[in-house]
Amino acid sequence: MSGVELMLNMMVPFIIAVVALYGMLRRVDVYDALVCGAGDGLGVLIRIVPPLIGLLTAVYMLRASGALELAAGLLGPILERLGIPAETIALLLVRPVSGSAALGVGADLIQTYGPDSLVGRTAAVMLGSTETTFYTIAVYFGAAGIVKTRYAVPAALCADLAGFIGASWAVRVLFYG
Repeated sequence: MSGVELMLNMMVPFIIAVVALYGMLRRVDVYDALVCGAGDGLGVLIRIVPPLIGLLTAVYMLRASGALELAAGLLGPILERLGIPAETIALLLVRPVSGSAALGVGADLIQTYGPDSLVGRTAAVMLGSTETTFYTIAVYFGAAGIVKTRYAVPAALCADLAGFIGASWAVRVLFYG
């Protein structure tokens, strides 16, 4: 094992030890703080699970109903004008809803078209440039107990669209321009 690998393997235990020593120097009961933090985390989990179940149910229903394929057919010409490959439409529709589904779609695109193709590179950059908007909103707003999201959803979806367009344009400029 090289020195760099050893350093990287020891980083997390080192950070844990430093935090524990710092807490002990400040006369904090580190174990009690850990147990209280774990209890608070369990409370957050209980508040987050119901929105997540609803979100995952909606994703599976959309996939099973064929609604994603219908939307892809309708949005194809518009996205082509924005410079986004039509093959990535399923990724654009799934990414704001489900990260795991988006990774599956992205993997299928990369496997089908190749990792060095326009579609493969665009899909990879899109996955790294955008967020699972509804999942993130469900988790963070659910944890904070916020019911009315106001402008958060439209603003986040606009940011996702900007990320998709930017990813597509960046791939075209950097690799094919």
